[in-house]
Amino acid sequence: MSTSAQPLAFAAALSTQSDTSQAAAEACAAACQELGGAPDLAVVFFSREHASRADFLATQLCDALGTENVLGCSGESIVGVGQEVEEGPALSLWLAKWPGIATHLLNLNFERTPEGGVIQGWTDDLAGEWPEGSFLILLGEPYSFPADALLERLNEDRPGVSVVGGMASGGHSPGENRVILGRKSFAEGAAAALIHGPVRLRTIVSQGCRPIGRHFIVTKSERNIIHELGGKPALIQLKEIFDELPNREKLLVQRAPHLGRVVSEYQERFEQGDFLVRNIIGSDPSGAIAVTDYIRVGQTVQFHIRDQESADAELKQLLAAAKKQKPLPLGGLLFTCNGRGTRLFTQPHHDAAAIERALGKIPLAGFFAQGELGPIGKQNFMHGFTASIALFEAVK
Repeated sequence: MSTSAQPLAFAAALSTQSDTSQAAAEACAAACQELGGAPDLAVVFFSREHASRADFLATQLCDALGTENVLGCSGESIVGVGQEVEEGPALSLWLAKWPGIATHLLNLNFERTPEGGVIQGWTDDLAGEWPEGSFLILLGEPYSFPADALLERLNEDRPGVSVVGGMASGGHSPGENRVILGRKSFAEGAAAALIHGPVRLRTIVSQGCRPIGRHFIVTKSERNIIHELGGKPALIQLKEIFDELPNREKLLVQRAPHLGRVVSEYQERFEQGDFLVRNIIGSDPSGAIAVTDYIRVGQTVQFHIRDQESADAELKQLLAAAKKQKPLPLGGLLFTCNGRGTRLFTQPHHDAAAIERALGKIPLAGFFAQGELGPIGKQNFMHGFTASIALFEAVK
């Protein structure tokens, strides 16, 4: 991907070697050859088989690549160009060479205080205004770092700053996941890179759901409990929609119903990508439903269902729209849910292959996350069962 006429360049390589040192060496050699020089930023994702040697891996990468700007994390499954390794050892390395672009690495941690929780780790040079076009790549440890709290704060304090990334996975209990920043690895907290300069981030957030029925206005709610939609009990409204659905869609509602709330109400019409989709987690005899989000009176919502056909169609539609935009992306990162892959789709490599078909063999790396980060309607959110894609393009 690197040419003398192209100052912005990316490269990616994937190794399935079981030995961590050999895997890192193989990926570094292949990616550096493709890049044609030392990177300004390296991002690495590695399976649980390599997690115990994360400290060694971080040091080896810094030495081999000639940069301290390395961040990464462990993943249940690992993504490369056009492929997803769901079983066995894998290490995916992604390199960026972008002269004139500033990269601030951050080790963020959550600390409880008598006044509440505080995110620590911001450097003094970031206390003022951030340059226009700044974005954040964030890799967090799910048991110790409340990414949703950070996103809420950034949405308020840093509007317009997109956050993409995911929560480390592969570990089954606290202390088993790993996050890498520079030469060190951590079992808690988050690694982040704040980036600004002549590179543009374009995001795709495919939640894999489609709406059913019609929109409703929330007329009575309390925190995450919706009592009434359009003046009637929420469960009654859902039942009326349910009764009119085809049998196959009825099964999807029975299995896992979802509710989408419109992120930006200032639109004449609402379409599939305008909703932040959350799970419905319960109901009671009064007709109220509980969702995994706080809902306010006056918000617009719509019931949704998720299946592989919906997820496939939405991702293809979003990628087709991205392909029409210019300039075309030069590289990408994929943060997809550990509930996708062959747990959702009948064919392997679904998300990575879809990106390759739509955008070509752009350098791509990623992992299956325990929570995906990406913007909807210019606000950043944590998602589930979602493919969050970061695409990078040159600014002329």
